Amino acid sequence: MDAARVLVVHNAYREAGGEDSVVADEAALLVRKGHEVIEMRRDNRDVDGLGRVSLAAQTLWSARTHRETLELLRRCRPEVVHVHNTLPLISPSLYWACAEAGVPVVQTLHNFRLACPQAMLLRDGRLCESCVGHTPWPALRHGCYRGSRPQTAVVVGMLALHRRLGTYRDKISRYIALNEFSRQKFVQAGLPAQRIVVKPNFADVARNDAPGPRAGFLFVGRLAPEKGLEVLAQAWTACPGLALRVAGAGAGGASIEAAPGVTMLGSVGQPEVQREMRGALALVLPSICYENFPRTLVEAFGAGLPVIASRLGAMAELVEPGVTGLLFEPGDARELGELLRWAAEHPDFMARMGATARARFEALYTPDINYEFLIDIYRSAIDETSTGRRNP
Repeated sequence: MDAARVLVVHNAYREAGGEDSVVADEAALLVRKGHEVIEMRRDNRDVDGLGRVSLAAQTLWSARTHRETLELLRRCRPEVVHVHNTLPLISPSLYWACAEAGVPVVQTLHNFRLACPQAMLLRDGRLCESCVGHTPWPALRHGCYRGSRPQTAVVVGMLALHRRLGTYRDKISRYIALNEFSRQKFVQAGLPAQRIVVKPNFADVARNDAPGPRAGFLFVGRLAPEKGLEVLAQAWTACPGLALRVAGAGAGGASIEAAPGVTMLGSVGQPEVQREMRGALALVLPSICYENFPRTLVEAFGAGLPVIASRLGAMAELVEPGVTGLLFEPGDARELGELLRWAAEHPDFMARMGATARARFEALYTPDINYEFLIDIYRSAIDETSTGRRNP
């Protein structure tokens, strides 16, 4: 598929996170490979200017999006539309406009929103799959989206409406799941299995040909409860003398900030993250949620850094114990503390796992390899649409 024109669609989040970075990096990769990329974006900061009724109506069906998408498709004539996030301002009306114009849609499943209004399969700090494969009334009962029943009602209404209309079944040519664990969750949720393909995220991390000494541990990510910072703080109290550096911002970092031997770096850019990763002994991912595909994990592998992670969801699939990192039972601060102490006492073993992690990165997670995955997905969606065929 030579230099296909791609329309990239994304409703950006109020606080930029890993998903926004993935969207930007993937668009930049396409441009580097010679593709023309057209972008259609909305920003959640624009929600502030809307009333509740207007926002709810747009979330269910945005007439503006439907009209502007048709105009954009006719004017720019992309071969494929790649959608990342439509909530709340873009809305699923986008998919209908693409179908009317005969342009195939590829949708990346960055989170579990199509299976869970809260998007993380998490409620009250515990895993929850009550809505998977069902109309998500339990989420409405518990007010899972932003802790608000009215806001949850809008998301539940969107999912229920477009499931009934067949939007997710009929209007999307290919779904991209980021790993096999996530793919299976979406199949359980009712998305057509034959249209869900697996393509991981990638990172552009140069090989470090002059590695220096490594010491201490690193956490990179949003400081939020689902990231397992309470578990990490509890584990850290049993690890006197060890050093932990924390890169990230958010309102949930009080417990880890108060722990001994912790340096809070705040929000830092990617160059600084890479410098931290090249000097640490291991990255710690103590999340208590499934983590669809933690971007920091693939960045760590690229930096030759082994990962100590919760044995949960995609992390259990991506980290091979004793080969590219170590796993512990989710929420088990005692076991995490034992692994941290063991890692500190066995730097040579950790270094060997880091070298294997880098090899795994080069085999699976480089931009060039990811580009080939992505183009194959685009090609299959375009070919299917051009011949008028659809998988049953």
